[in-house]
Amino acid sequence: MPSDLSVGENLLMNKGHIYFEIQADDTNRAISFYSQVFGWKFSEIKGLPVAYWSIETGGSRGGLLQRPAKTPPPQSGTNAFVCSLEVENFDATAMTILSLGGIVALPKFAVPKTCWQGYFVDTEGNTFGIFEVDAKAGA
Repeated sequence: MPSDLSVGENLLMNKGHIYFEIQADDTNRAISFYSQVFGWKFSEIKGLPVAYWSIETGGSRGGLLQRPAKTPPPQSGTNAFVCSLEVENFDATAMTILSLGGIVALPKFAVPKTCWQGYFVDTEGNTFGIFEVDAKAGA
């Protein structure tokens, strides 16, 4: 931390814009999974040093790439920045995830008076969350 900033001083925050990336061992399988779960559109970008697709979500932008290193072993902690995506219907989305080969990492739970949250592992071994906003959750 620069010496000219005092602890607790307000720092300039970003504007909430993010760009996320998903790594995959089997890019076609990952594209199929996320296209079917969330309706995302993928466009391959040629000329990069690794196979790469841009992701259009209707909101935040992202990318999908061929995993450049070995996949972490199963049942190990997440060594990444985990994203959670807002969905209209938690239970319906969870069923779609499971039907397409995803698995439950942490079952649905209430964040009191905020939302229903849960975590899954996709077909490539990546952890992600989904949440349904509900002011009555856990109340």
